[in-house]
Amino acid sequence: MSSLFNLTSSPVPIPIPIPTTSPPRPVAILPGLGNNRGDYGALAAALREKHGVAAAVVAEVSRIDWLRNAAGLLDPNYWSGTLRPRPVLDWYLERVDRAVAQAKSLASPGQGISLIGHSAGGWLARVYMEEFGFDGIALLLTLGSPHSYAFPLISCVVPPPKNVPGVIDQTRGLLDYVEKNCAPAVYTPELRYVCIAGRYIQGARLIGNSKPASEETLEIGKDSGQGESIVNGRNNKPAPSAPTLRARFVGQGYKQVCGRADVWGDGVVPKCRRI
Repeated sequence: MSSLFNLTSSPVPIPIPIPTTSPPRPVAILPGLGNNRGDYGALAAALREKHGVAAAVVAEVSRIDWLRNAAGLLDPNYWSGTLRPRPVLDWYLERVDRAVAQAKSLASPGQGISLIGHSAGGWLARVYMEEFGFDGIALLLTLGSPHSYAFPLISCVVPPPKNVPGVIDQTRGLLDYVEKNCAPAVYTPELRYVCIAGRYIQGARLIGNSKPASEETLEIGKDSGQGESIVNGRNNKPAPSAPTLRARFVGQGYKQVCGRADVWGDGVVPKCRRI
């Protein structure tokens, strides 16, 4: 009887709750300069099919839409380099607002959405949030977007000098406006910022040999088949006798963004500007 009693009166194990993860947030994708909605079909499909995102909405932008920016030529601020995003880019911000509204309508109560901005779409997302509000947006992920913040330990993360030969502010003041008037891209629990930087090719000066920056270089030649580079002196390998024509060409693009040609980047935007 004692044995039977002990068997039947043994304590019942307390169930341990199994933690559950919330489903991925719906996403609104902001196209970059010159891109259209169709360019992001593969990205949207991958988010849905491989990562379980319920909805990935791309803003309705076509390539011809970007010709609307020519209206800025009539604004005196364009020629003085002090152009503002509005009203020149109102058409883009309105398309983004519709995509954001659609993504929000597909979110669970209290879930919020994520914004993914490619290239110029990254800093235009900051303009959008400044003008239309942050409500319901939990994350801004930017892909190859030129942000401009001056950190004392990273000399190239500064706006390009105003009077350097060969440097032209291609945004005609728009990036300066974003830096001065939009909320800083600072990671907070309420709104998280993630910047993804590409390291594909290092640029070079147009004339003469570039001296590789120690914090910016890896190995000579091909980097595992994924990128081109100039040797880091710490690797004890000889540097190329002269940069390639391609590196010089790419470097001129980098120079327009950060004021330096001999830095790393994705071929369009230097890595040091994605902070």
